[in-house]
Amino acid sequence: MTYKTMLLVVGANEHANDLTAAADLCTAADSHLSVLLVKVAAPPPIGDFAVLSAAWLDERASDMKQLDEAVERARATLKGLGISFDANGIYCETAWADNEVGKRARYADVTLIGASLKTDSPLRARAIDGALFYSARPVLLATNRQSVTLRPKKILLAWNSSLESARAAREALEMMESAEEVNVVLVDPTGASAGNGEKPGADIAAYLARHGIKVTVDRLPSAGRRVEEVLNQHAIDTSADLIVMGAYGHTRFRERIFGGVTRGMIEAPIVPVLMVH
Repeated sequence: MTYKTMLLVVGANEHANDLTAAADLCTAADSHLSVLLVKVAAPPPIGDFAVLSAAWLDERASDMKQLDEAVERARATLKGLGISFDANGIYCETAWADNEVGKRARYADVTLIGASLKTDSPLRARAIDGALFYSARPVLLATNRQSVTLRPKKILLAWNSSLESARAAREALEMMESAEEVNVVLVDPTGASAGNGEKPGADIAAYLARHGIKVTVDRLPSAGRRVEEVLNQHAIDTSADLIVMGAYGHTRFRERIFGGVTRGMIEAPIVPVLMVH
């Protein structure tokens, strides 16, 4: 997939590093950068005291002014970098943030979640869910540890024969074709015709090889560790530039209550992650 439009989602504060990193990414890929600055509205006060209501209205007015100023600063920064871009802000209620992000993400090829959003966990979670569930587009998670690239040399493809992992593999096919090596990783796989096949990983490896992709298959034991820990450690061990994986094979509700690989990778990505639902 050629990414000609990238959506960067950031908060109204502390996003300068994300802007320059995304600009560099778009310059290398000859892509348009669309920046969405999000400010979540303060919740209304509880009670009937007018003084609290007035304070709340003042807070909202201050937030909107702060957002407008942040948008102008972002535009000034990007204009100085000489790239194709647009930058806009939205001020929305918490419950609608994911839907708003999802609507904007439909007009981009990929949504980039910058490392700066790690300081605003509620907004980050809403932005990721919105892009995954309401845009039909992939999400690219940045980290502080390693720069994001759309031309990775080494890719780790997390595979479990699910519909979501198949979509992720197809989405990243172009990147894998130009990569030096693709490592297909299965954690605690079982051989069964209804799932991974009699030889887990062989089918997806053959599919990728027909596209001229250099593939290796690693079947790893969890050995009591969580799957996301195994994937992250293997990414480090193999010097992977990118992890490609399907997202939310289980429902979001189940992931939040019982935990899951998607939630674990979202909360603590070690290298950049491309996710597809």
